[in-house]
Amino acid sequence: MATQIRKVAVLGAGVMGQGIAAHLANAGVPSVLYDIVPKGLADGEPRSKLAIDGIVNATKLKPAAFYKKELSSLITPANYEDDGALLGECDLIIEAVVENIKIKNIVFDWVEKNRAPHAIVATNTSGLSLDEMAAEMSPEMRAHFLVMHFFNPVRYMRLLELVIGPDTRPDVAQAVADFGREKMGKGIVFGKDTPNFIANRIGTFGMVSVFHHMGALGLTVEEVDAVFGPAMGRPKSAVFRTADLVGNDTLSHVLETVHAGCPDDEMRERFVVPGWLTKMVEEGATGDKGGKGFYMKSRDASGGRVILARNLETGEYAPAAKVRFDSLGKARNKESAGDKVKAVLAGDDKAAQFAWKVTADTLIYSANRIPEIADDIVNIDRSMRWGFAWDMGPFESWDAIGVAESVERMQADGLTVPAWVLSMLQSGRKSFYERDAQGRMTYWCVGSGGSKLVDQPSSWLILPDLKAQQKVVAFNPSAELYDLGDGVLGLSFRTKMNALDDGIVELAHRALDELDEGKWEALVIGNQGGNAFSAGANLMMVGMAAMQGDWKTLETMIETLQTTLQRAKYSKRPVVTAPWGLTLGGGAEVAMHSAHTQAAGELYMGLVEVGVGLIPAGGGCKEMLTRYLGDIPEGTEYDPNPFVQAAYKNIALAKVATSAEEARAIGYLRPTDRLTLDPDQLIHDAKKAALGLAQGGYTPPRKRRFKLPGPQGRAAIELFLYQMHEGKYATDHDVVVGKELARVMTGGDIPRGRWFDEDEVLALEREAFLTLCGMEATQARIQHMLMKGKPLRN
Repeated sequence: MATQIRKVAVLGAGVMGQGIAAHLANAGVPSVLYDIVPKGLADGEPRSKLAIDGIVNATKLKPAAFYKKELSSLITPANYEDDGALLGECDLIIEAVVENIKIKNIVFDWVEKNRAPHAIVATNTSGLSLDEMAAEMSPEMRAHFLVMHFFNPVRYMRLLELVIGPDTRPDVAQAVADFGREKMGKGIVFGKDTPNFIANRIGTFGMVSVFHHMGALGLTVEEVDAVFGPAMGRPKSAVFRTADLVGNDTLSHVLETVHAGCPDDEMRERFVVPGWLTKMVEEGATGDKGGKGFYMKSRDASGGRVILARNLETGEYAPAAKVRFDSLGKARNKESAGDKVKAVLAGDDKAAQFAWKVTADTLIYSANRIPEIADDIVNIDRSMRWGFAWDMGPFESWDAIGVAESVERMQADGLTVPAWVLSMLQSGRKSFYERDAQGRMTYWCVGSGGSKLVDQPSSWLILPDLKAQQKVVAFNPSAELYDLGDGVLGLSFRTKMNALDDGIVELAHRALDELDEGKWEALVIGNQGGNAFSAGANLMMVGMAAMQGDWKTLETMIETLQTTLQRAKYSKRPVVTAPWGLTLGGGAEVAMHSAHTQAAGELYMGLVEVGVGLIPAGGGCKEMLTRYLGDIPEGTEYDPNPFVQAAYKNIALAKVATSAEEARAIGYLRPTDRLTLDPDQLIHDAKKAALGLAQGGYTPPRKRRFKLPGPQGRAAIELFLYQMHEGKYATDHDVVVGKELARVMTGGDIPRGRWFDEDEVLALEREAFLTLCGMEATQARIQHMLMKGKPLRN
């Protein structure tokens, strides 16, 4: 059997090697990062300089490659000449050198001489032939060899494509798949040994289809990106901004690879590199790394920043124009990705015509690639969602717009629909994905010509699956209660951005009531879908009540939220929260009031209420004081000021952690809270933690008391505010808000060093919140945030 993977070697300290080593560190896996000994080293310079520089560079990358920079200590720099012995300590070896098969074979020869016999060897190639690379390897090494194709940036792109060779041992492939998913949090798909594998093959065809149709319709670069952005279920970077990020030289190379390596591809001529792209690469317009590409940053006459877009015919740049199409406007009013796509394709303007032509081409092309690049539609759909950040894969998109209706439209346009799609419709099945009588998701299998269950790990707990299996216990327009199994209840939010409102609080109270009554062993609070665990309180409700002077409603709203979260924290049965993505304001307060937090690695968490002229009033201030002071035994003589000031600054500066480890360092997470890197496994792990607490004889924590500095401590904080104001870092209203926050965090008008309990801090939170709600400047900030989506600096 394949050895357990405990230590990894990464060969090549370039961009991909840095990203892979960094994400291994995020997962807690030590690695050795190799590169060559550079020529012309000065006296005293380390022979592993390239690897050392690679590690240093990885700590500076934006977006950040590490969950926190200190994790770089898990990476050992090395070079091929001196450190062959270190390779023998590694269980997995990932080659990430330049995409040149001759150079790769030189590296593999070195690996063969230095690896341990059990070590798995993988290549991170983006499209070179596995068979060609394996040809000169020993039979034993070929049995341990496969493709592990990561996507850049490694931390953020979930996809990991695995390609298994004819000689690869099944247990080796399984060990890598398990390690990639369970340890690194990757979404695993299995491709074939074909040029560019799955995601790049489909993704680049989508791009060349854009190139093919945009000229005929007279569309500009910025118009194309407006169409194939969020309105069509694609990321904001759309087509040309994505190309600039990846590199237009890389795009050109990928197109050449498909054109040369796929002589039987029915759309092969689409992959001929356009003349204007060749010209761009020749002149250095390679994208972000070249300083210009399809877009270029510049300055206008007044010195302001301006984004220029390239005219593909002339090669000239001009300010990017604002794009408006009726079909795109209609899509903005839709909630789901599927409804947005349908709205665009139903239009009759130029954007809708373009979207349909590219979409129809891409759907047909994807269907024709089975079984060439993958055995089933599931691997293709997952590849595009996880590797290209599409909201839906090709076949999920086809289902959303209606398979029969779109096939009829394709045929009317003279397009040839793959025979297996027509056979599926003739069988009476109307969509590629359907649920069976037990609520399980099935897909249409091209090979068997029938239905198969979608394969997924047993550790995935998917809420829509539970809903289809009649596991919803209760619901209202804002939230749902699920039976997660084994006596664990789940609370999930369903508002826009999962913003907290009365309906969520109502169902939370019901869940806690049932917990108290012994109907359940534990409660897990977690959500799936979108990009937010919870973006905070419902600002519309707060703003309307404030502008109407309805102070009673506001006070009741805040007090109810405080009571609910205190109940969760001190419930006699464990409440476990599972935050991920945006966890802001009230969402952070929900996450913090728990017996345990099982957090996603990708966590963007902070108490950000000061941005709209308010303070945290759901217990956020109290919890930050608890995190900084609550573990100090009562009766201990200490100066509370440094602790209070540190907690204060996190809130006053609206500090948002950009990972779970940063959240732990700030105090939003506790040292005992745990991480899950696979987002689909998060609720499963939270449930497991909740059961562990319940079965271990859980008892709730005691309420904390802490010593606060009073007016003397507040004076020190107000000096900080004065300095921020004088330095133009804080506005007049920022100072007002900061002073109210300081009063809460220091205990109000109390004698220095008095011990404070949690309820007293909660009372101060309510008082400050209501005071700020009554101010016109705060109301203006709330209104601006609701209308513009960003804070007002007044």
